[in-house]
Amino acid sequence: MSKQRVVIIGAGPAGLTAAYILVTRYGIVSTILESDSIVGGISRTVERDGWRFDIGGHRFFTKVKEVEALWHEILPDEDFMLRPRMSRIYYKGKYYDYPLKAWNALKNLGLWEAFLSVMSYVWVRLNPPKDQTTLEGWIVSRFGWRLYNHFFKTYNEKLWGVPVNKLPADFAAQRIKNLSLSSAVMNALLPKRNQKKITSLIEEFQYPKFGPGMMWERCRDLIEARGCQVVMNSRVVGIRYENGRAIAVIAQDKEDTRVEYPCDQLISSMPISQLLKAMDPPAPKEIFQAADDLRYRDFVTVALVVPEKYSFPDNWIYVHSKEVQVGRIQNFGSWSPHMVKEGRTCLGLEFFVFEGDKTWTKPDAELIEQGKRELEILGLVEASKVEAGYVVRMPKAYPFYDEHYKANVAKIVQWLNASVPNVHPVGRNGMHRYNNQDHSMYTAMLTSENIARGTHHDVWSVNVEEIYHEENKKKT
Repeated sequence: MSKQRVVIIGAGPAGLTAAYILVTRYGIVSTILESDSIVGGISRTVERDGWRFDIGGHRFFTKVKEVEALWHEILPDEDFMLRPRMSRIYYKGKYYDYPLKAWNALKNLGLWEAFLSVMSYVWVRLNPPKDQTTLEGWIVSRFGWRLYNHFFKTYNEKLWGVPVNKLPADFAAQRIKNLSLSSAVMNALLPKRNQKKITSLIEEFQYPKFGPGMMWERCRDLIEARGCQVVMNSRVVGIRYENGRAIAVIAQDKEDTRVEYPCDQLISSMPISQLLKAMDPPAPKEIFQAADDLRYRDFVTVALVVPEKYSFPDNWIYVHSKEVQVGRIQNFGSWSPHMVKEGRTCLGLEFFVFEGDKTWTKPDAELIEQGKRELEILGLVEASKVEAGYVVRMPKAYPFYDEHYKANVAKIVQWLNASVPNVHPVGRNGMHRYNNQDHSMYTAMLTSENIARGTHHDVWSVNVEEIYHEENKKKT
């Protein structure tokens, strides 16, 4: 075993992947500090009274072969299910198939509105928005103003809590890259379904039968069996550094007892703003201010148990209606029948919030009643048919992309590289990147190789939605 002392902050996909790669590939044992009582981060599976909830929905689909191989190395094949992907958009009392199906869209929009939408798209191809650096401009340039107002504006404003024209286009480039009206229509009309090039349009995916938390609980067990220590309910409150190196991490447990963990290398998946604020001695004022300016969007799931007859085949429904606050509704029974009980399903109503706001601080009972009302307004389930309800709050679910986030992150990274080069941010919150689980894992895999083998992978250039991996191999 290696003598390197590695401390990892966070037992989510990035942190546990780093620990797994280090110990299985290179014999490097690490200590993992997790502030919560559950592993998996946002990819956890929450269990209440035998019901299982996936926080946000996690399709196991990736273009990175190394990540897919690792999924199946951690979990045996028999624990995976191949699930059909089905999702729809609820708008003005109608359900639109997504991926787009031409006849369904025409029927719902009506011939006249469909014609106007196509003309609107033609217009922006000839007269594109002048500013495509905003999310609004980016979407309009690819779908036209009418479809933007129908299908994108309301949902994105629910998701982010600010006007779409105040958001940078980075979110779209990350999540719906390559998708436009023309590509969506071609996907609808061509006979070959289940395309793999545009992640937003995949039609089947892998899924652990008991939810994504099954993956990370198994990963924890495997690394502990090899000597790693996973310390739960242990919140990092300080990172001591001297002479250009981080030398120790200070963590605090539920009883406010502080424990110091010496380190030679530190991998962090905690929010990069909190990482920076934990540095001791403190970072310069302007760097501290950059960390203070980073924001997050938070997440509340209201899970409601209903009779199976109120189930629907979708994994989730996007709710573009202004008459309700809910942004998306998951059907956990459609993700996996092992998540629910016989004769019942569980619907997860997702509310996008800011921690501490009116919705976040509502008592659970009020949120459950609100969820019942909104299901009835949407015509999905009568409020009286809901048999039980549960509330799960997830802070810092989404790194917030405002006009300053990129410059703020760059300042922090530049300071970390110069002052504590043995501190390695990875993962969604660790890098303040609104990316999927496979991106978090891949940054951790490359970081682990950098530590163990002295390679120089630039994890900040990783984007699993791009094909640069294949291009790099060709160049090599």
